[in-house]
Amino acid sequence: MGTVETAQEDTEVSTSLIKRVYYAARDGMAIVLYGLLSDKPPGHIDYLINQKVLEDGQRCTSLIIAARYGHDRVVKMLIDKFKPDLEQEGIVKFDGYVIDGATALWCAAGAGHLNVVKTLVKAGADVNHPTKTNSTPLRAACFDGRLDIVKYLIDHGANIHISNKFNNTCLMIAAYKGHLDVVNFLLKNNADPNEKALCGGTALYFAAECGHTQIVSELLSYGTKITKNVSGMTPLIAAAERTRTPVVECLATRTEVTKREVIDAYELLGASYANDKDWYNLTLAYMYLHKAMKLRYSDPNDIVYKELGETVKAYENWKECDTLEKLESIKNNPNALHMESLAIRERILGCNNPELPHPIIFRGAVFADNARFDRCIDLWLHALKLRQLNNISAVKDLLRFAQVFSQMIHVGVDLDFSQVINVLEACVTELGRNKSKMQNPDPMDGIDQYIEEIESNITTTLYILTILTKLMTLNEKNYNEADVSKAHYFIHKLCALQVKMRDGQTLLHLAINSETPVDDFHTNDVCKFPCAATAKLLIRCGADVNAMDDERNTPLHVIVCYKKATSDFMTLYSIIMELIEAGAHIDTVNSNGKTPYESVATGVAEIVLRTHTKLSLKCMAAKAVKTYNLSYCGNVPRSLESFIELHGPGLNQG
Repeated sequence: MGTVETAQEDTEVSTSLIKRVYYAARDGMAIVLYGLLSDKPPGHIDYLINQKVLEDGQRCTSLIIAARYGHDRVVKMLIDKFKPDLEQEGIVKFDGYVIDGATALWCAAGAGHLNVVKTLVKAGADVNHPTKTNSTPLRAACFDGRLDIVKYLIDHGANIHISNKFNNTCLMIAAYKGHLDVVNFLLKNNADPNEKALCGGTALYFAAECGHTQIVSELLSYGTKITKNVSGMTPLIAAAERTRTPVVECLATRTEVTKREVIDAYELLGASYANDKDWYNLTLAYMYLHKAMKLRYSDPNDIVYKELGETVKAYENWKECDTLEKLESIKNNPNALHMESLAIRERILGCNNPELPHPIIFRGAVFADNARFDRCIDLWLHALKLRQLNNISAVKDLLRFAQVFSQMIHVGVDLDFSQVINVLEACVTELGRNKSKMQNPDPMDGIDQYIEEIESNITTTLYILTILTKLMTLNEKNYNEADVSKAHYFIHKLCALQVKMRDGQTLLHLAINSETPVDDFHTNDVCKFPCAATAKLLIRCGADVNAMDDERNTPLHVIVCYKKATSDFMTLYSIIMELIEAGAHIDTVNSNGKTPYESVATGVAEIVLRTHTKLSLKCMAAKAVKTYNLSYCGNVPRSLESFIELHGPGLNQG
């Protein structure tokens, strides 16, 4: 026994010492750090300085954290006296980004500590050691705009051509961040200005979309080609879409840019000014739309006519102006200019462009702020359709609908039942895609991102279902049988997906759980849980009443824990009865070995259960099998195996 206790004490002392070593390095206390390490045997020292400590989301060794905070004396002392592993990788945070696989040199370069960079390089640190996303120390220095560190690393063998996992080069990141001096230096050292990232963008494209006019001019002076990205956007179009006026004017003078391309850029620039939440300016919008139209007709022998497609219902079926006279007639009509601009953006960018929905959502939000909910919903449904058309996450879009629908119900504005069904359909589509991603994850994405997305969509879908039930209760004239059948069809599809939260809760669990979170921007005015109507709708559309969360709690376990059973008796009673009538097992055992009856939080729930439930012979037999750990796999039909599993967490000895 003494040996075990001694080993445990040694482990605790070791853990404490590792942290003391780490904090001394973090805080730049070189003398204290030396004192902690100097009297230890070599093997013990190696262990202490190469152990990683978890702190505030970072996981670093003493050397990495010292380099991260620029403590050159600590770094020198560790290297000279104790020979730490220079290539150890850790997890660090920079500017809100979590960097996995960062070495001490990467951290020093990214944080701008030239002296530490020099110390590490002279000690033999690998100047090209990449992070998990293939970012090198040189790239980190380019991101931060540290020309001194960039020069030093390149002078000592750093490869300027290594790109990250998105094929973004050092030149691209320097151009994107607007570091002209770094861009100049990289170009002089043979960085390729025509290299393309996976998105198809070049350094010129990134500089243009960010509005860095001097860098655009510098790149062009090195013979950079004007090419399109995967969405078909040139640097000129990207600059116009982002309202980067000086860049647009710069690129519009280039001989390789055609007259039609200049016209498109001016029109897009004007259209973007008319519907941009950050750069909204209707005067500039009209000025550039007018400039483009004049250019169309500037040469009577070479008129550039508009090529118009179908009108869009969400834009009030607006037909674009195709003459100067028509455009001038709407100069003082803000709504006309807004619709004209939305139509122009869709024509120029195309329906497959991921940038298209943002201004549509902004314009819809403006309508909502002015209580024009009908116009808001039309625009948001169009934006939602565009996102799903291009397989772009619609998490925030769906939540917006729950918020605006709740606001409309709360203030007594009529809500179109069919529009809510359209959003429900979109929710089902989105959850189907979420589940597919979870089952076949992209190696370049993190699984946590997928989990957060699917959880957000599950809760939003629950809100939409609750809104549907409220709508059906409030106004029966608002819908017809065909609408109800359509809603039931999508809820059946939803139940068939069997989506769950990370703790295993299904939609039915959430619908009857008083702890289910509710968004507080209008949604909580309408959506409150437990909700008997939502539970009933789910149950009648195929929700599994015996589904278990990760603690083996069924929906029945959840509802009997409702603590407002006296003041809200009908909710408790209705849900329990719906569950039991749909086949919920009252003897299902959770991880604590308790049945719903044994989990009740109030006497009211206990009375309801006792009065309205009977244990079937089939359930008693299953419980006996689990209680006595009888072998059943292979000895009973497969359809009964899962049924038996419901009745206890005992070992399956089949």
